[in-house]
Amino acid sequence: MTDPNLPPVTPPPTGQPPTGQPPIYQPPAAPAYGAPAAPAYGQNGAYAQAPADKYNVLAIVSLVSAFFISLVAIITGHIALSQIKRTGEKGRGLAIGGLVLGYLGVLAAIIVIIVWFVVIVAAVNDGSISGY
Repeated sequence: MTDPNLPPVTPPPTGQPPTGQPPIYQPPAAPAYGAPAAPAYGQNGAYAQAPADKYNVLAIVSLVSAFFISLVAIITGHIALSQIKRTGEKGRGLAIGGLVLGYLGVLAAIIVIIVWFVVIVAAVNDGSISGY
C-alpha cells in the first residue's frame, strides 16, 4: 500500500531508479566470449596478409645464424625476403643483414682456404715440408 501523504513516485527515464530512492548497484556486464573468428581468405583461397607488427622468424634466424653458419644465413635470408614480400611482415632489414653477413662469411672462408692452399704449396716447393 502506498502512503497518501507521500508524493507519487514516477519512474525516471531508462535505467534510473525511481526518484526518492537510493540507486541500486548493478555490476557491469561480463564480456562476451565467443568462438574465435575464422581465418580470412584472400584470392584463390590463400590466407590474408599477416599483421604488419609481426617479425618474420626466418629473418631473425638468418641474422643470428650469420655469426655461426654462413650458408644457413644465406638460405634463410633469401626465403625470408620472399616471404616478407608476399606477407608484408616486418624484418626486411634483419634478412638483408643476415644475407650480407652470410655472404661475407662465405667470402672470408674462401679467402682463408685459398691462402691456406698457397701457404701449403709454397712450403712444399721450398722444401720445408717433405713428402714421404
